[in-house]
Amino acid sequence: MKTSFTERDSILMMLGSVILFAINTLLIRGVALHAPAADGWVASLFRGVIGLLVVGLVFSGRGFHPRRLFTRPLLLLRGVVGAFGILAFYMTVVHLGAGRAVIINLSYPIFGCLFAMVFLGERLSARAWIWLSAGFAGLVVFLGGGLQFSWNRYDLLAIAGAVAAGAVVTIIRELRHTEHASTIYASQCLGSIVLTAVPATAPAIDLPPFALGLMVLAAVLVSIAQLAMTEAYRQLSVARGSAVQMLLPLVTAVGGWIFFQESYRPIELAGAALTLIATWRVVAAPPAKPRLVNSSATP
Repeated sequence: MKTSFTERDSILMMLGSVILFAINTLLIRGVALHAPAADGWVASLFRGVIGLLVVGLVFSGRGFHPRRLFTRPLLLLRGVVGAFGILAFYMTVVHLGAGRAVIINLSYPIFGCLFAMVFLGERLSARAWIWLSAGFAGLVVFLGGGLQFSWNRYDLLAIAGAVAAGAVVTIIRELRHTEHASTIYASQCLGSIVLTAVPATAPAIDLPPFALGLMVLAAVLVSIAQLAMTEAYRQLSVARGSAVQMLLPLVTAVGGWIFFQESYRPIELAGAALTLIATWRVVAAPPAKPRLVNSSATP
């Protein structure tokens, strides 16, 4: 029997995914502080392996087509780009802190809009362009700590990860017409395994038991969060779902402050707030009106 979720259920699922994504990020940060071998490479490997197992268990015979992971070029591209994005995110969680990494990563819809405009022919409204510019300005202020522009290589890696995530969103918009969500998600998991298996397998095996257990837990939680978010978007609009997801930086930043004493200057908070608000408004902005064609014109 097919389960039907109400909009209220979907909002609760989206909120649950925010909490699980935040816990995943904080767990990765905490484990890396106590077991340095559990770095971004290892975290990405665990996410790939556990995620692929979860997809196989939940969606086997229910839309998941594993053979397509090796035969569809666009799925292969989604896997490669998505794997880099996940690796970049987890590396920056370890080196920049949980809150800062999440704030930069959640600027990805801005880049996704630009990719969609270039490769999918989507148009942005004037309002969206204004918010897009504001989002970039806020990101520059947040990264530079004001106007000092003291970026480091992990800030740049975080931006590259956000760009990759924006590209992934654009690829998914094409894949959704032909592929099941489980197959699309599995392509990222497989890509993460291929990308990280060589450098991360030995350190992962040598992790102390507590770190190994927490890494597995983090991977399970993020897989559940991903599936919950996907299911919630069946009932929620992109604008409403994105508004709920914008709680993630707040939840993660509070957790980073409580557990890891992460802090931000007022100018950084202002830049972060501008970026996140602008990102939400870009996603929520109405699409540009199509150009009218003068049908009375003679050829």
